[in-house]
Amino acid sequence: QVRLVESGGDSVQAGGSLRLTCAVSGYTSNHYYMAWFRQAPGKEREGVAMISTDGNTYYGDSVKGRFTISKDSAKSSSYLQMDRLEPEDSAMYYCASGMLWRGGTWLNAINYNTWGQGTQVTVSS
Repeated sequence: QVRLVESGGDSVQAGGSLRLTCAVSGYTSNHYYMAWFRQAPGKEREGVAMISTDGNTYYGDSVKGRFTISKDSAKSSSYLQMDRLEPEDSAMYYCASGMLWRGGTWLNAINYNTWGQGTQVTVSS
């Protein structure tokens, strides 16, 4: 059974940085893709970043140039480096993974069959 556990969420001031980690367990191969989503209270879930099995990366418009997604297969982890944080980045951050692409873009949640429990990021102005 695949399991994802996020960590690294914290409260920081605007302009600061955080690094989120998603620990992955249960996959029998490295042929899986990873993504980060976030959801703030009263708002819809938003795609933050995605890294494909080939290492290609994709970002939501609001985080381009500030966030970096990476994956370390040897450590079975995915990371989200968040720089120049803004109050609008405050949300619960979830990592997600999958091996079978069902359709649409990386923003489509149906492409991810495993989700973590989330880690809270709060950015104060």
